[in-house]
Amino acid sequence: MVTIAQSQRLQAAWYAALAAATGGKTFSTHGCTWVWLPARRELLMMFPDAVSASAVRPALAEGMRLGATSARVWLNSAVDATDLRPLGFAPSWQPWWMTAPVSAVVRSGDDGAVLTTEVPDYSGPLAQELRVVRSEPRQAWHAVTRDAVSGNISGAAYSFHPSGDPGLHGLGGIHHLEVLPAHQRRGLATALLSATARAAGQAGAVHLAVNATPEGYEFLSRRGFTLLGRGRTWSLGL
Repeated sequence: MVTIAQSQRLQAAWYAALAAATGGKTFSTHGCTWVWLPARRELLMMFPDAVSASAVRPALAEGMRLGATSARVWLNSAVDATDLRPLGFAPSWQPWWMTAPVSAVVRSGDDGAVLTTEVPDYSGPLAQELRVVRSEPRQAWHAVTRDAVSGNISGAAYSFHPSGDPGLHGLGGIHHLEVLPAHQRRGLATALLSATARAAGQAGAVHLAVNATPEGYEFLSRRGFTLLGRGRTWSLGL
């Protein structure tokens, strides 16, 4: 059975993989883990057991030195966030942790979503973070859909199955699933979800985890996912 703790660990591993692929880094302050994502110029604190100003202040100083424009703290709902508000952080969006067996998500007829390691349309952060699917050992996959008339990208998604972490054995993640508004309600999100889930499954994933938005909850519920619980994030502009 997939747990919230595993979902959190998977999310942290995904960001660490993005950092490694884009010239970022993972570091710690007073036992708290941070991830620097240079493509987004974002600093992330990943699921600390406790939050203290003494752990946050030096990390923010390092983030400023690196050129961060924002900082975000990901929290388990049981962790006290009292020390964040005096530092300028404000409550932000709430991840809804959901899980499903790979077998419940993979469907036939998903060939409209194409797995790829190169997307010439991408530039900036999108192009930089696509490097994660070309990293070795292979642990991430990217799929896109395109408009049949214009050929422009209409949707995209990643899947991730981390290597070398026994605590996440058999668990894959779906990340950054998005379909442009003009192309929604045409089955593209379902195709992207299925194609990326299949890739993770072929790499050894048996179950999937995703952090959904409240809006995405209804869609994912219809695609075999069940709710594990909710987390919290806090954000700060730098």
